[in-house]
Amino acid sequence: MRRIGLVLTLSLMLAEPHAGETQHTGKVYRIGVLEVVSESSNRTNVNAFQQGLKELGYIEGRNFAIEYRSADGRAERFPELARELVGLKVDVFLTRGTPAALVAKRATESNSNRDGVEWRSAQHWHSYEPGASREQCHRAERPGDRQLLREMVPQVKRVAFLFNMSNPVLQAQWKEAEPAALSAGLRPQLLDVRTLRELDPAFDAAVKQRADAIIVGADGLLQAHRAHIVESLAQRHLPTISREKEFVDNGGLISYGIHYADSYRRAAVYVDKILRGAKPADLPIEQPTKFELVINFKTAKALGLTIPQSILVRADEIIQ
Repeated sequence: MRRIGLVLTLSLMLAEPHAGETQHTGKVYRIGVLEVVSESSNRTNVNAFQQGLKELGYIEGRNFAIEYRSADGRAERFPELARELVGLKVDVFLTRGTPAALVAKRATESNSNRDGVEWRSAQHWHSYEPGASREQCHRAERPGDRQLLREMVPQVKRVAFLFNMSNPVLQAQWKEAEPAALSAGLRPQLLDVRTLRELDPAFDAAVKQRADAIIVGADGLLQAHRAHIVESLAQRHLPTISREKEFVDNGGLISYGIHYADSYRRAAVYVDKILRGAKPADLPIEQPTKFELVINFKTAKALGLTIPQSILVRADEIIQ
């Protein structure tokens, strides 16, 4: 399977330290984390980020502190939360996803030159196929998605894409996903969901149109309500494929994507470089090196699906 697709965007926004200021000066750096989900549901990734900082010599409470703010899947809350973090004079923003990154960038730019602080920003994309350009990686549906669907659900003919089309990244992804599905002999159906209330009507529409499977887009709203999504689709006997392991942990059928915790751990390296004086815009784009294929065996059994040996041998984890 080709490893491609925009799955995680880690964007680092810097309130540039004074010249010569590093972690060894006794300063407690404040890291503003602007997230789409709550800290408790994101604990594995946050732990990985903290562990990465620890490996670099940082000690929480002594020379760094994390200010975590979650929009709980509601993108309209990002501006308020970003302003709150700016007011706390955080030294670095760490965000996940394009909507949060764009809001953080605007928040830092609107505070440029305030109190003599120069704000710089840069995005670091952790979801690249080796050798691919940034533009090439704005793709929603990888060949791996179609391949997995064909192998897991041989009778698949119609595929519904659960996308939040208010997310600019998913807008671009749908433009490529639709013709890609058609070229593969599948009938694509767009389920444009922008609020929690629109989820169940969208699922009913998928059933009415006789969708055979659902591909879940990577979006804050969908991440925040993944338990509800998985439960509702299970009731409608619809298998789901996602790029995020958390969906499979909650009962989804299968996921294939980057290893999120590894990307958060690597983000600590960028934070360290920035706090030591590096300009974010000068740091290289880093490509992911760790991917994972996760299958929920219990869900497959409930759906009456047999997991092919060709998938079992590639699986990194099988949830019983």
